[in-house]
Amino acid sequence: MADIGPVVRSDHYPLEAPGLWVERVGSSAFPAGTPALFLDRDGTINVDSGYPSDPADIVLRPQMLPVIRTANIAGIPAIVVSNQSGIARGYFGWPEFAAVNARLLALLEAQNCRIDLVLACAYHSSGTGELAAADHPMRKPNPGMLLRARDLLRVDISRSIIVGDKADDMEAGRRAGLCEGWLVNGRSNRTSGEGAFRTRNLTTDNDHSKLCDAIAELGRIKVSLR
Repeated sequence: MADIGPVVRSDHYPLEAPGLWVERVGSSAFPAGTPALFLDRDGTINVDSGYPSDPADIVLRPQMLPVIRTANIAGIPAIVVSNQSGIARGYFGWPEFAAVNARLLALLEAQNCRIDLVLACAYHSSGTGELAAADHPMRKPNPGMLLRARDLLRVDISRSIIVGDKADDMEAGRRAGLCEGWLVNGRSNRTSGEGAFRTRNLTTDNDHSKLCDAIAELGRIKVSLR
């Protein structure tokens, strides 16, 4: 398992900073240079209920279960990168986030899906105190969370994929140097003008099958390069 470095724990939560949650889940080891599957949380893995703070409100989106399983089988780390401005806005705190996060991981585990790393950013321009930040480098569309995950697990960011339901997810992937992004219910299928990042639609069952194929191919390429 990669060393995640020093973590400042506040009330036993894995906080690297007041507004940054970094949690290594499980003990799976990944060779350096392995690509990763980055996943937004609300609206991507689970139904977006609007600043969810109650574990009982978490409902998985079934379309994403085969996607995460494929990454697990391919030996590719599945990494959650989630903006959580509700904390900065005072709607809930890290204890509520922790409970929702634990529920999400438990529901996924029950479906034989494993998440390997969870990062969440609470900084926002509408926040107060130390969580107030107009353009924090860890908040998507900035690439900070993805780059932090890259360093923690030593992944090959250039062959990695991000899945999300917002343009900010795609932009974070582009800025981090990923190869492509899949936009949930999106209407984009284009290559960025900067670099080789491509945004693909993730709407139909066929789209999800293509995403699973792309993840499985990354696993085959990873094995062949060893």
